[in-house]
Amino acid sequence: MAPAERNLWLQALSQLDGHSGDVPVPPWLAQARLDAVDASHLAVTLPGAARAADVSAALRSALEQALEKALGRQVALEFRSEPASAAAEPPAVEPAPLWPERWRRDARPPLNPQYTFENFVTGPCNRMAHASSLAVSDLPGRAYNPLFIHASVGLGKSHLMQGICHKVLATRPQAAMMYVSCEDFVNQFIASIERGQIDEFRYKFRYLDVLVIDDIHFLADKDRTQEEFFHTFNTLYQAQKQVVLSSDSPPHEIPRIEERLVSRFKWGLVVRIDRPSYETRVAILQKKARLRGRDLPEDVIHYIASAVDSNNRELEGAVIRILGYASLCNRAIDMDLAKEALRDLVVAPSRVITIQNISDAVLQRFNTRLSDLQSKRRAQSVALPRQICMYLARRITNRSLEEIGAFFGGRDHTTVLHADRKIQQMVGHDPAFRGLVEAIEGHVLRP
Repeated sequence: MAPAERNLWLQALSQLDGHSGDVPVPPWLAQARLDAVDASHLAVTLPGAARAADVSAALRSALEQALEKALGRQVALEFRSEPASAAAEPPAVEPAPLWPERWRRDARPPLNPQYTFENFVTGPCNRMAHASSLAVSDLPGRAYNPLFIHASVGLGKSHLMQGICHKVLATRPQAAMMYVSCEDFVNQFIASIERGQIDEFRYKFRYLDVLVIDDIHFLADKDRTQEEFFHTFNTLYQAQKQVVLSSDSPPHEIPRIEERLVSRFKWGLVVRIDRPSYETRVAILQKKARLRGRDLPEDVIHYIASAVDSNNRELEGAVIRILGYASLCNRAIDMDLAKEALRDLVVAPSRVITIQNISDAVLQRFNTRLSDLQSKRRAQSVALPRQICMYLARRITNRSLEEIGAFFGGRDHTTVLHADRKIQQMVGHDPAFRGLVEAIEGHVLRP
């Protein structure tokens, strides 16, 4: 393709990228070749295995309009597939656009070298998330797309996401990959607007083979960034490029996110990581110690696993603290040293609050029966205590919306969310009602 046609094609794509509305632009179009047939006809030779059928009617129309605007005359486009012989040869002098090529070469994601699949300990709490992450790294864009991982803090989301990145880069060193936090994505978008470089931002995130974004719930309330991410997602998804996302909650529980984004988050596979079981905690501790070249005594391992049950990050912190304490004191690691090292970390186990505990306290205040709360009755005398139970269950327990709804007669998550919002409003506007709810909560939490 002559330089003039190349520049014309990239100019049209740049204009289309900024004004195409809901028409996604596949990244591989930047590698297509534009040739003039005659004054009113242009031929577009598509790269690789792309076919004319891959270009939708809406995209064809948008491309024609962009080219007409650039040329100042009416044109018709004809799309052709790359000849088999040409597709088998490496491109001669037609590189990808400058921006994507620069990022392919220079912008490898900053990864923790310890966050590989080999260093990840699997158990019942995370086996599904681990297996799906492996599948995605083996077949990016074809196994599960998007892959959405949700879990509380410190349970291994980032480890799995970076494990995907490590394996893809090891098996596909030429892959264009971006691994960023959602906060970084938002900040880069804002900076690109301020500098007038929105086209560069779009090429940076849409001309990729794999896009991995951590903590996608950070998009909440950021309407313009949500709009930008929506089009980025569409572009990558249509081009069968892999998208991996993580959040601290499942898609439908992320507040203030556009429904069309929530819908797309569910297109592929949504997996959850739970808190590790005792056996998994033991395995994690053994792995963390060995990664630091040490083996902890078995009784110390079991002591830590019993005392620290919150998340993987705190388990690792306990190992580091014991190893550091032993080095500073020049002592062998035993139970006495472990207890000394963790004396301000290990607290007396707290009582586990259940939904049943909450419902018992509410029933005592409202003089009703559990069977009423679990029934289909909607009378105010039943609905209000049921909603208070749901509100408190969200705050005091670690149960999901689905689990809370299931306890109260198999209600769905939207019913629980509605109850939570309603009680929040009543607590905020009625001091007497707030006092009632606080009294019930205090009764539940009292040892």
